[in-house]
Amino acid sequence: MEKKGKFDYILLETTGLADPGAVAAMFWVDADLGSDVYLDGIVTVIDAKYGLQHLKEEKPEGLVNEAARQIALADLAIVNKTDLVEQEALQELRDTVRSINGLVKILETQKSRVDLSEVLDLHSFDSKDGANLAEKLRLMKDSKPHLDKSILTVTFELDGNLSEDVLNIFVQNLLWEKMFHNKEGLPMTVIRLKGIVSLAGKAHQVMLQGVHELYELNELPQLWGDDPRINRLVFIGRNLDKDILQEQFTSTVVAQEKGA
Repeated sequence: MEKKGKFDYILLETTGLADPGAVAAMFWVDADLGSDVYLDGIVTVIDAKYGLQHLKEEKPEGLVNEAARQIALADLAIVNKTDLVEQEALQELRDTVRSINGLVKILETQKSRVDLSEVLDLHSFDSKDGANLAEKLRLMKDSKPHLDKSILTVTFELDGNLSEDVLNIFVQNLLWEKMFHNKEGLPMTVIRLKGIVSLAGKAHQVMLQGVHELYELNELPQLWGDDPRINRLVFIGRNLDKDILQEQFTSTVVAQEKGA
């Protein structure tokens, strides 16, 4: 967290098994209510030697691997103790982290030595991240399931303007109602959601951001101008099916806007 108007930072460390999403949501809501503290970003630290071991732990049916969930929520992943593992093992860990969260930035350290400029001022939850997010989304690719096969990243893009009201209904049906299921009939659960969208009647780009069941739309300083209006969305979560998600999005949000 960072204090508004000043350069004071508060580092809130949760326990090893905690769900950082619930804590993040609390401070995210506080910022919207005018609190002096705002959420800057979620950072997770991964032990290079034992990280894969934790990610391989089998959980009872229906439960999420805590380590995988923390990576799924992270804006920044710090892989520490890289001097204790071979390059092959380190690469496997990198690939696993990327397979869970295709948006996360990875830093590699020894003895937790890290430049604070890489950790502070992430602005992962406000409009200052808009330009960086737009560039990230252009380069984003779907991830392939790795160790925890139920958690992965999917992304797609579509042209044109969207109805803000219909977009809200789609997001609420996805995050709140869990209405969408994959081919196996399992409900899709989104842990983290990010996107740049083009809303009808707005000249500026709009950032869509979500953590668990909390989401918001923020207008960005960037104008669309003469650029083609493209909606790029990234979903990180469990039991996600890109084809079904894109079909639902197209048949509801896009189709209703075209029919308006």
